[in-house]
Amino acid sequence: MKHATRMPAPPTGENRREGAPARETGGARRAPVRRSGRWAAWAFLAPVVVYLLAFYVYPLYRNVDLSLRDYTVRSFVRGDAPFTGLANYAKVVRDATFGPALWHTVVFTVVSLAFQFTIGLALAVFFARNFRLSATLRALFLVPWLLPLIVSSSTWSWMLNSESGVVNAVLSAVGIGPVNWLTSPDWSLWSVTIANIWIGIPFNLVVLYSGLQAIPSAVYEAAALDGATGWQRFWRVTFPLLRPVSAITLLLGLVYTLKVFDIIWIMTKGGPSDASTTLATWSYRLGFGNLLPSFGPGAAVGNLLIVIALVFGLVYIRTQRRQGAA
Repeated sequence: MKHATRMPAPPTGENRREGAPARETGGARRAPVRRSGRWAAWAFLAPVVVYLLAFYVYPLYRNVDLSLRDYTVRSFVRGDAPFTGLANYAKVVRDATFGPALWHTVVFTVVSLAFQFTIGLALAVFFARNFRLSATLRALFLVPWLLPLIVSSSTWSWMLNSESGVVNAVLSAVGIGPVNWLTSPDWSLWSVTIANIWIGIPFNLVVLYSGLQAIPSAVYEAAALDGATGWQRFWRVTFPLLRPVSAITLLLGLVYTLKVFDIIWIMTKGGPSDASTTLATWSYRLGFGNLLPSFGPGAAVGNLLIVIALVFGLVYIRTQRRQGAA
């Protein structure tokens, strides 16, 4: 005799209601887990946010506030400087030092970037061959980058000294008269530019060398099979594929070079007769280099430098977006 198989009875309304709290309990358990994960994420982000607010946002706010008020030593201490709007910016632009300082900044930045990038790229291509002692020589080239700027600047000041410098001693040995590298209006700007080029070459070398390592060797092999010469491989393979790395290298170099202060100040203090004064050194001299400092105009010059760097940064971002879209 076969027994009929009984099918389980469908759940009644009461059973459904009894099972609902179990599902609700599981969802209630997942909700605290999600909230705890969010709190953990914010806990990790909190130090970064605090750092940015304390060392970037607040100083930038204070610098903008300084440039919009008529601060003196007394009002700076008491905090009751009157609001003047854009008067400090107008004063800076009308100053006789503004034009030469802007021109010196352009020359110093463009010449430094051109030679730093060109020499750094040539060295990166040279070291990409991975010959014997390549790693040792690359490490030696990093020395100017690792030295404190005050040491490098002081060394260059000693080397370019008109009376006891090594450079003039070498020139005298080959029959060339001494050159007043640091005290002549014709040479002071070029002297600090040469020192800045020497200091910035290792940075370009490291970044560009890393970019070269990311280029597949198969691309060079295909170009060689097509009969491309070494120069053609560089211009048609290496340089185009290195363009993104080159762009970020030039942008970072631009931002760094615009704000170079210590090299110029240690070597020439912007002299003689403002012959090597840039916007960075002028900003410092206005705010801290006089017995009666001009905090407002000094902050205004500093903000102009920030705006210039920001414009070039936005241009770079827009260019990268266009290349990504293409």
